[in-house]
Amino acid sequence: MMGDPKADPNKRDSGVVEEIVGYATSKPPRSFFLFAGAGSGKTRTLVSALRELTGVKPGNSLGQAPPEADVPAVRFARNLRARGQTIRVITYTKNAALVVTGRLGNNDLAQVATIHSFCWDLVAGFDDDIREALLGLNAIALDKARASAAGRKNGATDKDKLTIFELEARSAGFSSAQQFTYSPDRKRYGEGALSHSQVLAVASWLLRNKPTLRRILRDQHPLILIDESQDTMKSILDSLLEVVAEEPSKLMLGLVGDHRQRIYLEGHADLPSSIPPTWATPTLEMNHRSQKRIVDLINEIWDSKLEGRTQFTKAPPQHPRKENSGGMVRVFIGSTLTSPEDKLRRERLCESEMQAVTGADAWMTGSPGYKVLALEHALVARRGDFLEAFEALSLLDPESVRPDANSEAAGPAAVQILLREMADLADCVDDEGGLSDFAVTEVLQRYGRLQALPEDGDVRSQRLKSYQLAVVGFATACANPRATVREVLAPILHGGLFEPDQRLVAAFNDVNLPPPAPKPRQSEAVESRLARGWYRLFASPWIQLRRFKTYLSGNSHFATHQVVKGSEFEHVMVVMDDEDAAGFLFAYDRLFGAPLGESDVRNVKDGNETSIDRTLRLLYVTCSRAKESLALVLWARDAAQALEYAEKSRWFKPGEVLVIPD
Repeated sequence: MMGDPKADPNKRDSGVVEEIVGYATSKPPRSFFLFAGAGSGKTRTLVSALRELTGVKPGNSLGQAPPEADVPAVRFARNLRARGQTIRVITYTKNAALVVTGRLGNNDLAQVATIHSFCWDLVAGFDDDIREALLGLNAIALDKARASAAGRKNGATDKDKLTIFELEARSAGFSSAQQFTYSPDRKRYGEGALSHSQVLAVASWLLRNKPTLRRILRDQHPLILIDESQDTMKSILDSLLEVVAEEPSKLMLGLVGDHRQRIYLEGHADLPSSIPPTWATPTLEMNHRSQKRIVDLINEIWDSKLEGRTQFTKAPPQHPRKENSGGMVRVFIGSTLTSPEDKLRRERLCESEMQAVTGADAWMTGSPGYKVLALEHALVARRGDFLEAFEALSLLDPESVRPDANSEAAGPAAVQILLREMADLADCVDDEGGLSDFAVTEVLQRYGRLQALPEDGDVRSQRLKSYQLAVVGFATACANPRATVREVLAPILHGGLFEPDQRLVAAFNDVNLPPPAPKPRQSEAVESRLARGWYRLFASPWIQLRRFKTYLSGNSHFATHQVVKGSEFEHVMVVMDDEDAAGFLFAYDRLFGAPLGESDVRNVKDGNETSIDRTLRLLYVTCSRAKESLALVLWARDAAQALEYAEKSRWFKPGEVLVIPD
């Protein structure tokens, strides 16, 4: 039973854990979809339910079910152990898995992993089956490509031919691979190495086509809990739903999610409507994170009856904690025709305005006390002052420089000496170029450079002298705030201080000018793109590369809208600029009165998802990250129209809609 909000508003959701335990221990078990909004304490709820079902509670960390009463939860835990079974908990990110594991403690009856790791655990070692799945999936893609090419009036295009050639080559590669491998950190390459998406697709295909695999899954894990289920790849989620439907008494599925927070397009567009009517649908209605003003805003955002909305809109409103009765919201609106430099200057004035109205020093410009969220990585790079380095690295490997909620981007493999060894060594240098000998020695030991010194005394002495000169030259270059990557790298390569990737060495020694950038929409040879990337990287300021590393690590003052789901911050600034983002999936202008685009009109007519649907979810996610205060900064194509629309909107109260300061 849910808690009584009249007795204690903060305990509105107090009965949800008991509900979940009841679903798992009933005969037969009952699958469920737990609707858990932003800040609702879903992780705490999951962990509490797992502790009840496994008998592992604080003070009892051995994984042994307590012997006291023969209650259903105790019997459930005993049966798990007797049958050698475990509960599977599937999270969307590695960090989320670590959070659940950390709170759960030592528990041998619960296995926590990301969706990718879960799928790989399920299929690893079944190489012949993996090959069959890959060939089957590739055959489907190949048939579609051939049909598309055959249907063109003027015959197949060069792009069609290239796609067909690549798919045919891929089939040959799958057939020749003897063993298949997978690395969550993308550290395995070559024949037989599977990507994240391939692992999910293979697991889905095999679950649908191999009864033995379905039986193995049910025998090992009678209960599977999936967090962030709205973003779980549709094909694998549908496969699991089918496995449950086949024998619901032997496998129970617990989905946890919030369709309002779906970020990735591969997830279910309308998850609530896919839930079977026999399933239970408990709800977490509290928002323990945000102040009332922010909770009221996100409720209004989701309830909006905007032109262009086509997707599922029903959702229970959230309720703040009783003591969270305050909060501050402001929306600043200006013209996107403003220059990039002036936008940055005026956004800092918005920060000053927020500091004035909140009285919080955390809003001081450059303070780590608030988070700036921008729509696209290049916008973050511009605001974080590492755009040159970011654009150069994007040319070398675009996928490795765009962190998202599902992976840990580490930058191009060929430049790791810059982002690891040299970045760590730079931490040993002060602003005047002074060095900490102890810290330098620790870095050299960390990367095995001192352990690899030759045994011959004279050679060893000469090598150490080269190392010393390299470190001094590196420190001198670092002390120059305008030093380029080439200038900082030169003493490292000359002194052989670290082991660089040979691709980096070859590019460093290449004195030829790179080819010019292609015209818009014009194709470019890979070699030309890489040459431009290396040239621009070596000319980039070294300080920008260090800022870029901070951004990759998640410790930056800035982040994109998409990567912060699950995070929370005291104060948040959301920067919305469709013009600078140059994308087509999201359109913040259209949330503030701008007319729908042609594709949106077609999608509304066909009942498909629109940019309004996608953008509204993204706005809901970003606004719900804030605990105390929230600033929305919109650079609109028609600022006057957007201002008028915002002032009439139910989203904002009088005095909350402002012109961006000049």
